[in-house]
Amino acid sequence: MLPKAYLPVVILLIFCTATYGRVISDQPSSDLVSDGVHGGSSGREHGIISLFAETEEACEQSYGFLPCTKTALGNVFLIVVYGYLMFLAATYLSSGSELLLEILGPGLIGGLFLPALGALPDAMLILVSGVSGTAAAAQGQVSVGIGLLAGSTVMLLTAIWGTCCIVGKCDIQNSVAVDLRDTKGLSMTGSGVTTDIWTSYAAMIMAVSVIPFIVVQLPQLFHSTSGRHLAVLIALIISLSLLVSYCLYQVFQPWIQTRRLAYVKHKHVISGILKHLKKHALGRLFTDHGTPNIQVIEKLFNAIDENGDGYLSHSELRALVVGISLEEINLDENDAIAKVLKDFDTSSDDKLDLTEFIAGVEKWLYEARSSNGSSREAGPDTMKYLDDFHEQTRMEHSLLGDTSDEIVEGVENPRKVAIKAALLLLLGTIIAAVFADPLVDAVNNFSSATSIPTFFISFIALPLATNSSEAVSAIIFASRKNKKSTSLTFSELYGAVTMNNLLCLSVFLAIVYIRGLTWNFSSEVLVILIVCVVMGVLGSIRTTFPLWTCSIAFLLYPLSLVLVYVLDYVFGWS
Repeated sequence: MLPKAYLPVVILLIFCTATYGRVISDQPSSDLVSDGVHGGSSGREHGIISLFAETEEACEQSYGFLPCTKTALGNVFLIVVYGYLMFLAATYLSSGSELLLEILGPGLIGGLFLPALGALPDAMLILVSGVSGTAAAAQGQVSVGIGLLAGSTVMLLTAIWGTCCIVGKCDIQNSVAVDLRDTKGLSMTGSGVTTDIWTSYAAMIMAVSVIPFIVVQLPQLFHSTSGRHLAVLIALIISLSLLVSYCLYQVFQPWIQTRRLAYVKHKHVISGILKHLKKHALGRLFTDHGTPNIQVIEKLFNAIDENGDGYLSHSELRALVVGISLEEINLDENDAIAKVLKDFDTSSDDKLDLTEFIAGVEKWLYEARSSNGSSREAGPDTMKYLDDFHEQTRMEHSLLGDTSDEIVEGVENPRKVAIKAALLLLLGTIIAAVFADPLVDAVNNFSSATSIPTFFISFIALPLATNSSEAVSAIIFASRKNKKSTSLTFSELYGAVTMNNLLCLSVFLAIVYIRGLTWNFSSEVLVILIVCVVMGVLGSIRTTFPLWTCSIAFLLYPLSLVLVYVLDYVFGWS
C-alpha cells in the first residue's frame, strides 16, 4: 500500500501518459478506399486530460512530460494537484525547520536560516512567474506573483488571524483574558485573547516592513514615469536591508528578552519589598514634604536587625522577601536577597549597615515615585505610589511573557533528527522548485480559459496551497486557550507576513528590475498597505483583543478583493 503522500505523484504519472493513433495521410489517394475518418489529425498526441473538451489548442508541457491543458476544468484539476504538492512542500519545510530548531536552538540558524524557509514556496512561485519566456510574456505572468504576495498577506492577517482569535478566546477580566476560562460564549466585549508585549513588537515590525511598498509607489503617486525603474531599485535595496535587519533581530531577540525579563524581575523585588516595608512601618515612609522619612526607615532597620549587631545578614534579609509572591516571577528567596545586596551593599561585605539600608530604601522610594510621575504633590495619598508601582511592575512582567518555567527537553538522538530534518528540507525544496512553474502555467491557462484575471486566481487559490500548513498549525496552537500559546501564534502570523513583505517582495522587485518590467501594481500594493497597517497598528497598541476585533479582520478580506476590482476595472488603475 503506497503512502498517501505519494498519491498525487502517481496520479501525475498516469496523466503524463500520452496516447497515439495511427497516422492518416493528409493526401488523398485514388488507391485507397475512404474509411470515414479521412482528414483526421496527423499523428497528434492526445493526453487524457484533452478528453474534457471537444477541441483543444496545443499547450506546452512543463519539462516536456508534465500534463497541461487549455480547458477550464482541466486546469482546475491541475491547480488542485500542483497546489497540493506545494502544500506538501510547505509542510515538509515547516516540519524540517522545527526539527532543526530543536537541535540548534533559536540562535544564528534559527534567526537567519529558518525564517526564510517558511517563505520559500511563495518566493519560488514568485520567482518562476517572472523568469520564463520573453519580457512581454513575463510582464503578464508576474500578476501571479503579486497576487500570491498580496493573497498570502491578506489571508494570514484576516481569515487566519480572526479564526485564531475565536478558537483561542477566553473570558476577559480586568482587561486581560483569563487562561482556560471560556464561559461567556461569543460575547463581543467580554471574550477575547491576550498576548504579551513581544507580540506587539512583532506587529510593529510587520507594519514597518511595508516601507518598500511605499517607496516603489512614489513615482505613481507623483504621476512620474521617468523614475519608476530607479524607484524599484531603491525599494529593492531597502527591502533587502530590512530583511537582514529583521533576521539579526530574530537572532538577538531571545537575548534581549532575557535581559528585559531580568530587569523586570529586579523591579518586582523592589516593589514587593517596598510594599512589605509599608505594611510593617511604624509610620509613613514619606514625610509631608515628599521626602523619605529617615526615622521610620531607622525603626524598620532595627526591627529587622534581630540580633542587634547593627548589620543585616542574609538570614535577617530573608524577612524582607517574605510575602512578595516570588513564585509569580519564577524567582527564589536567595535570588531576591542577592538583588537587594546588589543595590544596597556599597561596601561589598555581604551585609548591610544602617547607612547603606537608608540609602538603598531612599533610592528605591524615589525610583517608585518617578515611575508614576514626579509632578504630584506630597500628601496623605503619597503612599499610593507604592501600590501603583507594584501593580505597574506586575503588569509589565505579565506582558513580557516569562518563559523561564518552560521545560526544554533535549533531543535523544541529534544525529538521527538532524538527518531527518535535512531530508525533509531537501524534499520540500525540491518539490517547491519542480512544481512551482507548472502551477504558475496552470493558473495562467485557467485565466485564459475563463477570462478571470490571474491576480484574483492567485490571490484566492495559491495562498491556500502555500500557507495551509501554517494556518492549520496556528489555529490548533491557539485553541490551547492560554496567553503563551496565543502570543506565539500571533507572533508567528506577524512574522510570516513580515517575511512575505521582505523576502518575497525582494524576489519580486529583483525580477522587475533585472528584466526591465513595468511596475504597474498600484491597487495590489494599496491592499497590502491597508491590511498590514490596520492590523499592525491594532496589534501594536493593544495586547488584549475582544471578539469584536475579529470583525475588522474578517471584513478586510472581501474588502481587499472589491477594492482591487473597483480600482482596476472601474477606475482603470491597471
